[in-house]
Amino acid sequence: MTAHVVGEMMTTDVVHARRTTPFKEVVRLLDHHRISGLPVVDADDKVLGVLSRSDLMRCQAHRDGLAPPPAVTAGDVMSSPAITVHPEQTVPDAARLMERRGVERLPVVDEADRLIGIATRRDLLRVFLRADDDIRRQVTEEIVVTALNLPSDAVQVRVRDGVVTLEGRVEARSQVPELVHAVWRLDGVVGVVNGLRFRIDDIDDIEAPTRPTGPGPPEPLLETPSGSTVGPGPTVPDEPDRTDVRGILRRLPRPPGSAGKCSQGGAPVPRCVPPVPRRRMSTAVPDNGRTPP
Repeated sequence: MTAHVVGEMMTTDVVHARRTTPFKEVVRLLDHHRISGLPVVDADDKVLGVLSRSDLMRCQAHRDGLAPPPAVTAGDVMSSPAITVHPEQTVPDAARLMERRGVERLPVVDEADRLIGIATRRDLLRVFLRADDDIRRQVTEEIVVTALNLPSDAVQVRVRDGVVTLEGRVEARSQVPELVHAVWRLDGVVGVVNGLRFRIDDIDDIEAPTRPTGPGPPEPLLETPSGSTVGPGPTVPDEPDRTDVRGILRRLPRPPGSAGKCSQGGAPVPRCVPPVPRRRMSTAVPDNGRTPP
């Protein structure tokens, strides 16, 4: 996709001043050419700085209480160093530079930093004067057909006052934001209305988590106080063995005042576990009526 560059939009007939140009002559140049600023160059046409009406007004505002200088020239009141651009830079890049640095104009220089033109905000805004048919043709030929490799009739493009409306159906869902953003970056586009549909939803396929196939390592079991398990795996009998009982008793709340200790034979034993009662033998009489020995 082609984008307009500064060299296409700049003004080549540049009104400029020298470092030694008198203050009054600078005012006369601005008034005669109806401009708000101009670059200041040296004998080799290399840009030294930029002078604007704001610089001239600032000079006049600081006259009170100061000794009058013998003379005021363009070199005394200009803003230096100058913020410049090259002719091959794109118009959006130049516009961002203007906005970031808070300037109204950018001198355009060649490889040797010699002045060859000037780009003002008015010059850069001329990209929005593009005809609607020109924008529509660029969207169809350079984005739909060339960039996305779609048939020219797959997307219906309508442009009115710089607002592009996209309708139709593309192949994949991921092509929708790609197409919308590519159109928005075109010179002269004011807005984009998205009415696109898609045939394949490839975004969900990419974002869906993949599940491992085949046997994997066993998941850990979570033991509960009753001796059962939570999660996959064999079930543990409800009757815990002695080892499980000790582990369960360690997690039970201790009575107040024990401070984590118990006594054995009257002497405190730190960090002990209460004894586990032995399992009592059954005294039930068997079905044959005999008394067990």
